[in-house]
Amino acid sequence: MRKVSWFMILGLMFAVLLTGCGEKSQDEVVTDLEKRLADMSGYKTHATMTLQTGKDPQTYDVEVWHQEKSYYRVALENENKDQSQIILRNDDGVFVLTPSLNKSFRFQSDWPTNSSQVYLYESLIQDILIDGERTFTSTEDHYVFETKTNYQNKNLHAQEITLNKRDLTPVQVKIMNADLELLVQVDFRDFELEASFNEGDFEMERNMTGAQIDEPTMAEPSEPFVVHYPMYEPQGSEYIGSKEIETEDGKRVVLQYGGEQSYTIIQEQSRIVPASTPMHADGEPVDLGFTVGVMSEDSIMWSYNGVDFFLAAPDMDQEEMMAIARSVYGTQEK
Repeated sequence: MRKVSWFMILGLMFAVLLTGCGEKSQDEVVTDLEKRLADMSGYKTHATMTLQTGKDPQTYDVEVWHQEKSYYRVALENENKDQSQIILRNDDGVFVLTPSLNKSFRFQSDWPTNSSQVYLYESLIQDILIDGERTFTSTEDHYVFETKTNYQNKNLHAQEITLNKRDLTPVQVKIMNADLELLVQVDFRDFELEASFNEGDFEMERNMTGAQIDEPTMAEPSEPFVVHYPMYEPQGSEYIGSKEIETEDGKRVVLQYGGEQSYTIIQEQSRIVPASTPMHADGEPVDLGFTVGVMSEDSIMWSYNGVDFFLAAPDMDQEEMMAIARSVYGTQEK
């Protein structure tokens, strides 16, 4: 009996020794994340973002720079590398730049703190910290948290955040809908903590000019203008019809939807803006997944694939407007 007890004591001591050699509890990891959030001076990272929200997966290259406390530069480029956008935050406000169109919008906004941001490290940490019902798993190399979300797109219901055990930097984020179907995946690489920055790295003019060197302004369209239709229609809405208007710059198409929640979608070929002076936007930058748009109380405007879109919906809430805008990829009326 003594022999058995001795072996049990040895086993227990060995387990305690293993635990003390590096395996941390959820509370210890959360405490470390709180300290990281408080002490972090900035970082640089690249990531690949894949969206499963349309008819085909769409992949984007994302470059993120952050310098404490409120300087941000997020550069997004689609897989075809034919259009990029840059989101900036500096002392002058928040900017959304589309270099190929020489177009920029300026916002007085509290972005990025007004909602979750899948490609921002500190936003992911905040989502972990504030969710009292989060789950935690430890694997050989990673800590994995499952949390609730606070994204502008309310269909992004839950997320799985994977962190490196070594330094708690992000490895991967998966975002699911209420049925736990994967909608967005972000894979991080070459994450640099305590990164250094040069003077002017977060200035609007410098970023616009630098991006235009890498991505020349858009050429005149060589293909026929293709009309796009929303694949999502709110309950109580119905397609009425469309009309074409000839303007000095080409064709403009107006799609009209009636019913309880009426709305109008206007689209025309994107044109290069002659001057890069930022246009003041009375609204908020809105993440549409495939692009960043401008949302006001009753409208959203955005550019994508060489087309400018404007959605006006005076009888609709903003969540429904965003759902429609995110679905405008069909080339025939639904």
